[in-house]
Amino acid sequence: MGLPAPAALAEALTVAYAGVTAVVRDLDDFDLLLPSGCRGWTICDLLLHLSLDPQRALVAFATPADGPPDTDFVTYFRSFPGAGETGAIAHAQWVRRTASAFTRPHGVVERWTETVAAAGYAARQADPASLIRTQNLVLPVPDFIATLITEAVIHHLDMIVSLPDAPDPAPEAVAVAMSTVDGLAGGDGLPDYWSEPEALLKCSGREELTTDDREALGDRAELFPLLS
Repeated sequence: MGLPAPAALAEALTVAYAGVTAVVRDLDDFDLLLPSGCRGWTICDLLLHLSLDPQRALVAFATPADGPPDTDFVTYFRSFPGAGETGAIAHAQWVRRTASAFTRPHGVVERWTETVAAAGYAARQADPASLIRTQNLVLPVPDFIATLITEAVIHHLDMIVSLPDAPDPAPEAVAVAMSTVDGLAGGDGLPDYWSEPEALLKCSGREELTTDDREALGDRAELFPLLS
């Protein structure tokens, strides 16, 4: 599975972010304090964490880099094997403190909405043939956009665990995220009996692998979760 054409990819980012906005836009402040799929975080906390991506994107699109690229949309996720328990807890605490500093949880929604509008515009204006630098990595613009989409889709799924009537991520965005996890899985790809949501949840460690899954994946099961 590859990436769509650059224009379609930029549109998929806009759609991915719009999907998250559709989840949180009409929630009241108490609903924003419901648990998310990320341990220890409310929906509001998770949205604050996710808002760091479009904010970073605005910097990245304005930070052109010389080549050659050293990372693509798949290997990007292999560059972050995890900060360890101490780093993860420190970030989780920082997110919770920062989100709680807003007068109301809905203030995080307002921050998110403003930032993603700017990031979506920047993505559509970016030269797809250029390279950007982010987190000490150099990526082609389309690959960078794909990483943002994948993060948005995974966290969209995290965001709706307490919201059974919330909309699912858009198919265009899910297709990009599936290309990412399929690339990370390597070999023969993912089990063909997995649905797309199931694949994303299992590849990101949100759901445990079953005995049948491990048999289908073979030695590659030891690589899971493929991203977090």
